[in-house]
Amino acid sequence: MPGRQPKRQQWLWTMRAAAFACCTVLAAGLAQAAEPEWHYSTALTGTPKYGPDVKHFDYVNPDAPKGGLLRMWDMGGFDTFNPILPKGSAAPGLGLIYDSLMESSLDELNISAEYGVIAEALRYPDDFSWVEYRINPKARWHDGVPVTAEDVVWSFEKAVELDPRRRFYYHNVVSVKALPGNIVRFEFDSANNRELPHIVGQLTVLPKHWWEGTNAKGEKRDIGSGLLEAPLGSGPYKIKDFEPNRQVTYERVDDYWGKDLPIRVGTNNFDEIRYDSYRDSVVALEAFKADQYDWRVENVAKFWATAYDFPAEKEGKVILEEFPAKASGRMQAFVPNLRREKFKDERVRRALNLAFDFESTNRTAFYGQYKRISSFFAGTELAQSGLPQGKELEILESVRDLVPPEVFTKPYENPVNGDPQKLRANLREALKLLSEAGYKLDGRKLVNAKTGEPFTIEFIAQDPSAEKYVLPYAKNLKLIGIQMTMRVLDTPQYINRVRSRDFDMTTLGWGESLSPGNEQRDYWGSESADKPSSQNYAGIKDPGVDALIDKVIFAKDRDELVAATHALDRVLMFHNFVIPQWYLDFDRTARWDRFGHPDNIPEYSNGFPTIWWYDEAKAAKTGAPK
Repeated sequence: MPGRQPKRQQWLWTMRAAAFACCTVLAAGLAQAAEPEWHYSTALTGTPKYGPDVKHFDYVNPDAPKGGLLRMWDMGGFDTFNPILPKGSAAPGLGLIYDSLMESSLDELNISAEYGVIAEALRYPDDFSWVEYRINPKARWHDGVPVTAEDVVWSFEKAVELDPRRRFYYHNVVSVKALPGNIVRFEFDSANNRELPHIVGQLTVLPKHWWEGTNAKGEKRDIGSGLLEAPLGSGPYKIKDFEPNRQVTYERVDDYWGKDLPIRVGTNNFDEIRYDSYRDSVVALEAFKADQYDWRVENVAKFWATAYDFPAEKEGKVILEEFPAKASGRMQAFVPNLRREKFKDERVRRALNLAFDFESTNRTAFYGQYKRISSFFAGTELAQSGLPQGKELEILESVRDLVPPEVFTKPYENPVNGDPQKLRANLREALKLLSEAGYKLDGRKLVNAKTGEPFTIEFIAQDPSAEKYVLPYAKNLKLIGIQMTMRVLDTPQYINRVRSRDFDMTTLGWGESLSPGNEQRDYWGSESADKPSSQNYAGIKDPGVDALIDKVIFAKDRDELVAATHALDRVLMFHNFVIPQWYLDFDRTARWDRFGHPDNIPEYSNGFPTIWWYDEAKAAKTGAPK
């Protein structure tokens, strides 16, 4: 029959067609499998607590009333609304007017879970070599213009162009580009750095069209300069009015585009939030007592112990409350500038620690309220203790030739003073270490044995109240021949001196998240030591520290992250880079009783003011704020 094929040939063609179809389906399946799925949330370790159908988070009151004025305070004043330029003093509360791509919940900080804000979804491959964010089509700037992927690209490019700290923090990003579908893609220079998708998701997104436009006078704006014009944002608040260095008031945006997002329901409940600036801590305290602002976190032990015995507190109009501080680790310390030759020897730095009598200072100046810091992650599970074991020991063994041998044989311990006998013994040990480091006593002065140069320290501060702990320390140092003087600077001078590394010693601190990562390079990494505006204030350059930072960044799970952080912490402590001071594991707060809060305040934060609200009934008893 014409056109009819032999059965065998038909069979072969059928098999070939089936095989081709199978290969086509398989190839399509592989291509589809190679394309990561979109996710509504992500966590650095573990699984996010809240699913895609959640309406609000557990720690909020979804029916919280909206209204009222909240008055806050700020120390030092402000002279710019530019959110990314590392010059000048930015206005307090400026973050209220902006949204980021993603944002963390308040009850999952230990796994660093993030949920979409400007980004409605994200995706990344198994090796974390890139990430894409899909912009929420509802996202709007306050002028009604949609937020776009181009805004994100522009914001990122300007941030790394103008801010050396951000440029270093995001240095693993090799490209960022806008894709069809209002998608932005970040590509990274290395794989398996699981934190990179998270940290770019925290980017503050700015309106390109506004910054490239003109102001009311017809003058072109410049994001590379300071700004004293209320900027355009996309967040739950906008600026109502301001007076530089005195006050700035934010008002809630009634038609805020993101108010129904799960991460926003029950939050941002105040109609207005006002920040008043003060230049003196004592004046600020008296202003609080005179009902000039509503909420205060007390950082001065003497004030907490003695200053709140006043009529409004006795009448119940002011509430004193301590909240557990579990959201972060902390290191606060006397920070010597290791860029100065006199501080480069570890024995010198240990001698400076031996001369610090924390126990007496805590008793006489701080009313016994503080604990001595012995970790860069104090108050968390990330703090090293005892001798290294298990995974931590394995990690330390892998860098044994780069770290102090003592980390394997003894726990880190601060010197203990507190009475004259202990202090004398520690000062004798300090002099021994200083002698080994090349110093000697010339009469009552400690001098360099080779050059005869006296050992002096200028301590800079921005608050005169630092005298209560600096002067006793200086007295002890004088006993071993070191002359320490204290110089109090105004806030702009102090900031500029620290940024330019023009100091001998000062008190500084670092807050640590419960999921440390790439920021550790900015804190202690060799590459950041000489970068302007990095948080490597001390100027640490150490190959063992660098290697351990990488162990933290590339940890595969929570157990490995904790172990690597213990190892890093232990090595930082044994190098005596700083002279640790003190900390509290709770926050001391005072407030005028005008506010309500959810019953189930989250574990890692008191949530103020984000999840609190104005209570009109309470305000009627205490008097409405002015």
